[in-house]
Amino acid sequence: MLPAFELPTPLGYFATLVREDPGFPLLEATAAVALDEYPELDIQQLLGQVDQMARRLQRRLPADAGPLERLRRLNQFFFGDLAFGGNVNHYYDPDNSYLNRVLERRRGIPITLGVLWLELAQGLGLQARGINFPGHFLVKVSLAQGQVVIDPFTGQSLGREDLSERLEPFRRRHGLVDEFEPPVGLYLQSAPEREILARVLRNLKDIQRQAGDWPRLLQVLERLVILLPEDWSERRDRGLALADLGRIDEARADLEIYLVQAEDAPDHDLIAQRLAQLRGGGA
Repeated sequence: MLPAFELPTPLGYFATLVREDPGFPLLEATAAVALDEYPELDIQQLLGQVDQMARRLQRRLPADAGPLERLRRLNQFFFGDLAFGGNVNHYYDPDNSYLNRVLERRRGIPITLGVLWLELAQGLGLQARGINFPGHFLVKVSLAQGQVVIDPFTGQSLGREDLSERLEPFRRRHGLVDEFEPPVGLYLQSAPEREILARVLRNLKDIQRQAGDWPRLLQVLERLVILLPEDWSERRDRGLALADLGRIDEARADLEIYLVQAEDAPDHDLIAQRLAQLRGGGA
């Protein structure tokens, strides 16, 4: 009799993917986020779709194509032939954060479009990385001629003036003007895979919180706590969501950890009050 193998839960599968940084499979881990909403999704089939796209693109490349030519062909293929682009009319649709739906509709937000674009770019041997630019995820490629920065929402190549203009609201909001103004290059650092995936999840987190959808918000927070185990603000937010769902013992455990680990946080006293309410049986 063959031994019975227990399939991992979606959360367990996700935890396995993001356990270590070396070889972090960004595409697969991002695709796995959709399992909360689409539990029947076949992740391997999705990865096969992207591989097929990559093979189609590679067949179009001349054997002697240099990095600049490969970049041009990639952008024509992704933004032109396949018509991937930003979902301008429904930017805050949660489906924009699920790679299976982005592949089906060819519409998404900068972060999910960027993850797909990066997978194809790296498959072509391009030195491509993601950028956690304020307010809008970007991608970049290092070429002999210099660095090319691209908006994956539109396919537009961005010069220094474009980038400075996009930074202006962020700089003013944070008082980073005049002598306090950091150079544009500071905002163009390569983002590690863990930070890119965290941005995918935090976009979803904001959407579900705005909608007041506590069960779906909790699903996202469960993933964020696994992905960023020492980001105590995510543990706090999970505790608050658990409290809203009436799971008081679990909520208390998360908030107690937060108060110990983030004792200098500005909201420490406020969270302590909330925890006291929960200990007293109040909602």
